[in-house]
Amino acid sequence: MTTVVLLRHGRTQANSTGVLAGRSSGVGLDAAGEEQARQAATRLAGAPLAAVVSSPLLRCRRTAAAVVAEHDGLDVRTDPGLIECGYGDWTGRTLSELAKEPLWQTVQNQPSAVRFPGGESMVEMAARAVRTIRDTDARIAAEHGDDAVWVAVSHGDVIKAILADALGVHLDSFQRILVDPASISVVRYTETRPYVACTNTVAGDLTGLLTPPPRRSRRGRRGGGSPTADAPVGGGLGAHGR
Repeated sequence: MTTVVLLRHGRTQANSTGVLAGRSSGVGLDAAGEEQARQAATRLAGAPLAAVVSSPLLRCRRTAAAVVAEHDGLDVRTDPGLIECGYGDWTGRTLSELAKEPLWQTVQNQPSAVRFPGGESMVEMAARAVRTIRDTDARIAAEHGDDAVWVAVSHGDVIKAILADALGVHLDSFQRILVDPASISVVRYTETRPYVACTNTVAGDLTGLLTPPPRRSRRGRRGGGSPTADAPVGGGLGAHGR
């Protein structure tokens, strides 16, 4: 039961001024974003991290660097599968201007039908992001065991698409999910299904969510209980009820 920490990059000047940065190069964190990244890193300082994987864009690499600074022996590995959605001709324009475009309402209400002019479709973005997370998760589980905890640093729409997949909802519902700058969401992947442990958290202790669950017998049961990857009937004890 590997655990993936989905961390959005900290705030950028583009965020604060309402500009769609997209894949623009050189967009780093502003002062508030640097502090947000440090706070997120502090929240993860006690977690037994096996890896930190980042979008190749600067704002994510700076956020990831704050995380690895709290962990000896870790470095940041970049993966293009976690890069921001390709917004094409929308890149660099203000959100207030884009809201007047006819495509804006489709983005809001039926993102699965959207292809950004000169860019990527949201379906393509979601597919490569989910594939990257699941493939990386399988590799880390093979290398570090099923109790491995790792961090993926990415972008708002990308993380929303990953969470929508983990929640089993259609991409057209992903605009109902909030992912704030430097927020942390946690997903556990099992052979049965993903479990979404939390979303969009910006404060609080993560120890209980990132502590591996107790081992069960080789037959997958403990005291006649449910198999390891099964959802507990009635809700179970929760992360703090061990």
